[in-house]
Amino acid sequence: MSIEIKVPEMGESIVEATVGEWIKNQGDIIEAGETILELETEKVNLEVTAPASGKLENVNFSEGETVNVGTILGTINTDVDLENKPIKDQSKEVKEETVQPSSNSTENIIEVEMNITPLAKNLADKNNIDLSNVKGTGRAGKITVDDINNVSNTTPLQENITTPNNENLETRKRITKRRETIAKRLTQVHLNTVMTTTYNEVDMTEIMNIRTKYKESFRETKGVGLGFMSFFVKSVVHSLIDFPNLNSEMGENEIIMKHYYNIGIAVASDEGLVVPVLKNANNLSFSGIENGIIDMVKKTQSKTLTIDDLTGGTFTITNGGTFGSMFSTPIINPPQVGILGMHAIKKKPVVLNDQIVIRPMMYLALTYDHRLVDGGEAVQFLVRIKEFIEDPQKLLIEN
Repeated sequence: MSIEIKVPEMGESIVEATVGEWIKNQGDIIEAGETILELETEKVNLEVTAPASGKLENVNFSEGETVNVGTILGTINTDVDLENKPIKDQSKEVKEETVQPSSNSTENIIEVEMNITPLAKNLADKNNIDLSNVKGTGRAGKITVDDINNVSNTTPLQENITTPNNENLETRKRITKRRETIAKRLTQVHLNTVMTTTYNEVDMTEIMNIRTKYKESFRETKGVGLGFMSFFVKSVVHSLIDFPNLNSEMGENEIIMKHYYNIGIAVASDEGLVVPVLKNANNLSFSGIENGIIDMVKKTQSKTLTIDDLTGGTFTITNGGTFGSMFSTPIINPPQVGILGMHAIKKKPVVLNDQIVIRPMMYLALTYDHRLVDGGEAVQFLVRIKEFIEDPQKLLIEN
């Protein structure tokens, strides 16, 4: 019996994906529930699992090809003797069997079975790539198309070649669906919005004092550390309540005002920036926010973010300070109309009560869509955040 492997439903408005890495090869014996391949979408990577046990047959698409929801990726033949055909150990990169040379041969013939994706194997064969020298960077050490491209594009020039060839010093790799989408969205936001940025700086003294005083007891009672981000999330939510246009969206012929507060937190990953969303952040405690952020980071690192984790945001916070950034201009995450950029904390001389003192200061940047938000409103919104951060006790008395 032949069972079809189809592209699954992928969530809100996502109808196509790019075939990523094939975890299993054509001809492999697989068990129901095992991961067969990865699909790359504009938001997350999805694992496609085997719907039944059997032999993987008729792999219809290679890495990099675009497929739609419901597309048949391949088939599984369930009419095989699973007991007598054990599953391959995918953790072994290379298995070698030496065959004795024939009488008219001067070298041993080595038969090598590589842990390699089908498309990478075809590319290697086409370009006469010696696979024995290729190190796989895919799952379980599997050789991917990128590995083959890296070898073929970085092979040193022969000594007798005197004309420089820069192509031999270049590396080419397939653009992922997520990176392609990021590029398109950044272009669209520049074309379709009127982005303007206002800046301010904030004294972090009070928050740092609170963290120093209560960090141990907070961890003991709440089971999580007290970070800066929870103060900023709280400050942003209260400021959005006071300035609701920053929590809106431009419709076709109307402004859509949001009366819920889903705060996106930008998180860096090895495949690009992702923005998981803290849903109903206005109802979260400080510990609830901190736990939510920890969960976001863990899911990002383990590539287990879902479509629901990434959708529904009404405002975004990004922290370039974690990478040492002192000053930058964040870009709006559409269809939102505002984004707050945090930066590194640095000690600076400031004037306080006509005295020059040293204070831990942070630059803040608010980028907003000028079509919906006036300049004065944006400035006041950022000043409101500054007031909460510099006097965090105000957060306790807000409704």
